[in-house]
Amino acid sequence: MRWKTESYTGWGRALTATGDIARPERASALAALMKDSPAPAIGNCRSYGDACLNDDGRVIDMTRMDRVLSFDEKTGLIEVEAGLQVGEISRLYAPQGWLPAVMPGTGFATVGGCIANDVHGKNHHGLGSFGQHVTQIVLNQNGKEVTITPKNAGLWKATIGGLGQTGVIVRATLQMIACKGDVMMVTERRVDGWDEFLQVLDDSKATYTVGWIDATAKGDALGRGILEEGETGAGLLPKQKASKKVPFNAPHFALSKPIVKAFNNAYYRRVPDHGRTSVKPINDFFFPLDRIHDWNKLYGKRGFHQFQCVVPIAKAPALREMLEMIANSGLASPLAVLKRMGPGRAGYLSFPMEGYTLAVDFPNRSAAQLLISKLEEMTEEAGGRLYLAKDALARPNRMKAMYPEWKDWLKVVKKADPEGALETDMTRRLELRSA
Repeated sequence: MRWKTESYTGWGRALTATGDIARPERASALAALMKDSPAPAIGNCRSYGDACLNDDGRVIDMTRMDRVLSFDEKTGLIEVEAGLQVGEISRLYAPQGWLPAVMPGTGFATVGGCIANDVHGKNHHGLGSFGQHVTQIVLNQNGKEVTITPKNAGLWKATIGGLGQTGVIVRATLQMIACKGDVMMVTERRVDGWDEFLQVLDDSKATYTVGWIDATAKGDALGRGILEEGETGAGLLPKQKASKKVPFNAPHFALSKPIVKAFNNAYYRRVPDHGRTSVKPINDFFFPLDRIHDWNKLYGKRGFHQFQCVVPIAKAPALREMLEMIANSGLASPLAVLKRMGPGRAGYLSFPMEGYTLAVDFPNRSAAQLLISKLEEMTEEAGGRLYLAKDALARPNRMKAMYPEWKDWLKVVKKADPEGALETDMTRRLELRSA
């Protein structure tokens, strides 16, 4: 297997790594790599920060190991290789009445990445995290395959959400959920402000819910936005919209304060006062930005950072304070999302907790980094936590304090990878492998 030296980034493009990459196509080739030169695995690098980076080191790109190995049309159990994209599973099986139980905001995320980050979706309040619907994982540890299930409690909880530090995920078995078909019935309605938004999220009975927030609105309009509620359906697919591509890095003024404010105002008003219901292709609802290829270039060549936190229900006022600070800063982009989360999580380092999660993108500027640092501090004080899949800036002590089961994770990881061969830029930056 040839190693090729390349430079690559996470989706935020604010951080870069250069190192050797191998791209195995078969489990046997992966085993040979892991025996001779064990290295961390990466997928489509859709985590935003440095979780997928290993500067001056080697990584194993799993995207060519993307096969469906078996599918039971009666039970919905599917075994897939780790490099298969979750959106491809949706495309193949939604017409047959089955969907991955949990899908993140991009269909380009690989199954291995979804497990390693224990991702969540628009139905977390009802069905929890991705890892809660995985029934079996096959890891490669130093050239040998190890099969684990929830009965292997410690290794299981250190693997799901564990940032790939217990071995390379080779393949996994997922329990899918039944769906009515490959279209979505989507209801959109305006929400006038923060308190109303929390109330409608709490009251919603929909299977899938997500809120877009106008992060530039202030005063009485603070927290205004659009609530989307979705249910799977069957019927004729609406006309597919053509995909678009951002061909070059946008200039720095493309997301300036006046432009973002004007865009957000127009986006808010695109939904009528009385709301509306429409039929969408299933992937357009779950992965709306995937139709704009390379949309991260809109932030320019310096890239961007996303701040995503979750705080307990009782600490919702702290989230309002954060949103107020963001609105007054004038630094936010149009991409700001609010969701209600349930208690479901599958691993020691899994992000979710019952409460509310806010995600906001910021162009990579020094002022934005200072703001994010303050938001991180407020999250810690509120008893919340940051999402490792999105982080690029947090400090070790802060992150460790947010994940009280970190020491349990570390104990398992030290046994699974005693030489530290699977370390990444993120684990080093956050000192996760250091007691």
